[in-house]
Amino acid sequence: MAETRTVETKINLSEKDIPKRWYNITADFKTPMKPPLNPGTKQVLSAQDLAAIFPDSLIEQEVSTQRWIDIPQEVLDVYSMWRPTPLFRAHRLEKAIGTPAKIYYKYEGTSPAGSHKPNTAVPQAFYNKQAGIKRLATETGAGQWGSALSFACTLFDLECLVYMVMVSYDQKPYRRSLMQVWGSDVIPSPSNSTQSGRSILEMDPDSPGSLGIAISEAVEDAATHNDTNYALGSVLNHVLLHQTVIGQEAKQQLDLVGDYPDVVIGCCGGGSNFGGLAFPFLADKMDGSKDFRAVAVEPSACPTLTKGKLAYDFGDTAKLTPLVYMHTLGHDFIPPQIHAGGLRYHGVAPLISHLLKEGLIESLDVSQVEIFHAAITFAQSEGILPAPESAHAIRGAIAEAIRCRETGESKTILFALSGHGHFDLSAYDNYLGGRLEDYVMPDEDVAKALASLPQI
Repeated sequence: MAETRTVETKINLSEKDIPKRWYNITADFKTPMKPPLNPGTKQVLSAQDLAAIFPDSLIEQEVSTQRWIDIPQEVLDVYSMWRPTPLFRAHRLEKAIGTPAKIYYKYEGTSPAGSHKPNTAVPQAFYNKQAGIKRLATETGAGQWGSALSFACTLFDLECLVYMVMVSYDQKPYRRSLMQVWGSDVIPSPSNSTQSGRSILEMDPDSPGSLGIAISEAVEDAATHNDTNYALGSVLNHVLLHQTVIGQEAKQQLDLVGDYPDVVIGCCGGGSNFGGLAFPFLADKMDGSKDFRAVAVEPSACPTLTKGKLAYDFGDTAKLTPLVYMHTLGHDFIPPQIHAGGLRYHGVAPLISHLLKEGLIESLDVSQVEIFHAAITFAQSEGILPAPESAHAIRGAIAEAIRCRETGESKTILFALSGHGHFDLSAYDNYLGGRLEDYVMPDEDVAKALASLPQI
């Protein structure tokens, strides 16, 4: 039996309870996903097509249909620096809302990088080191992923180059500083360092950048250096696989207090945080042993799941990445400059898209101003300052709790608090000063963005 402390508010596990395997949700799908395609030939992607930028071990995980994949001991040793992470019962938030619902949140902000991202950064750095790679190139939006990979590369003695989306590079200078403290080179994207970056700057010298553009730069960098591989912080199967330690721990923690969620909520950009929490619970839903709702919450300024189209699309602006079947707003889409930089991505993980298509999850889009209002409510009741990305999940949870207040239902709500917002205080300053703009993507702009989808 796992150790329990102050069960009423904070539910802890001991180090021996860290999951020893990752859960691969593809093993439980009733209908298969559409395969990724080679961007040049449009034929089904082969493992060899990925060998230029990924080590064999990650390619094997990307295409695996094995239900459980063992976590290497070297990775577990690093996980033990912050895992298991705590699960909290949000008594004060419940009281502030006046709801009969029980609200729990799984807090990933206790990692060295302050978010859930090291859960995949560490194994990716480990497998690349094992393969003899010297350097990793990546992109980052808000800087959560870039700082996590910088941390992991330091541990495994790898060089790290981060292309940081231009608007976030300016908005979040201290995340940039954190990456540099861990030894990474950080370049604002689009940049003059790559052909894809130069092409964007020729068309728009004042481009705010996007994750699609930064991915293009990082992939190009990796493909043109023999000692370099590419690392991605979301979207791909192996990335979401690594994040399932979150949901596995949450299931153990709720079991300790005899509870199970009626609603599971996570913010969703590429999908790693939402998938990491929800996938282990969705295993129960798919085998018929449990029934609950899973809600992916995204920004109204970048409504990939709620307004995007399910289609084959490139994962990057320069069309260097494989074509994947996902909900997308089009690879040329440049999202508005919202502060939740980690959610400014034109597509979403194929795994998440498949679950939505099969009716196993729901999507919800919320505006920038309302998520900061929810974040303030949460911080004033629970004491933790959330990242703007995480505040989307908080907004979704509060909306559910208010519905319970209105109907009198006593539901159990679980959400992912994916990271703290200590480096996002400028955004809070803008909100508190009434300077924060709201963005809602008009339908005509969505239609325009989708016009560039490849014809498959």
